[in-house]
Amino acid sequence: MEAVLLYRDKYIYRDGAIREMVIWQLAEQDSDHPHRLKYRLFYGYPGNCLVRYDNERGKGDHRHYDDREEAYEWVSVTQLVVDFKADIEKLRGEQDE
Repeated sequence: MEAVLLYRDKYIYRDGAIREMVIWQLAEQDSDHPHRLKYRLFYGYPGNCLVRYDNERGKGDHRHYDDREEAYEWVSVTQLVVDFKADIEKLRGEQDE
């Protein structure tokens, strides 16, 4: 399935944490991607994922947080980013960017 890159952003915090967001538009809808988007939103350190939102084939929309993996209820791209950034803020607490 051909995909077109819609958005890519990577930010490295002062403490070495990484926030990376990648979103692709798919050519066709399928059961794993009813919204025709493929995405991967990552926050963590090299070799240590603290939170990740993605929709890999066979799992649909879901979130990895700490050692848990749980379904994520898709609403919109905007809500996805809002939820992801809220998780980052919760994890970072009052740290400086």
